[in-house]
Amino acid sequence: MVLLHVRQLLLVKTRLPSISPVESLILDLVEERERYGLELVDRSAGRLKRGSVYVTLGRMEHKGFVTSRQEERTPSAIGLPRRLYQATPYGLKVRDAYRLLREALALKPAEAQ
Repeated sequence: MVLLHVRQLLLVKTRLPSISPVESLILDLVEERERYGLELVDRSAGRLKRGSVYVTLGRMEHKGFVTSRQEERTPSAIGLPRRLYQATPYGLKVRDAYRLLREALALKPAEAQ
């Protein structure tokens, strides 16, 4: 019984990262340079929505997939400063690993050999 409990604790502590198709798309869009949230919506061809992009970016930042910073503003700038997002090496590595996994699982048994 104690061994089972230890095994369960190890599984919880070594949980693999997960990534959604939307998170993967965002990483594609911020891989080369920093972008702000509404720019991601514009560049996504309708796949990202204004109402959910910032929630998704916050979750991705918590997972370590992206980093963010506030843009530098001149004193005469109007409005609130925007937040810029950029992919982390970890986020790109998780995205690439899941792509390989999806490709491998999509193979037919004869193609996998």
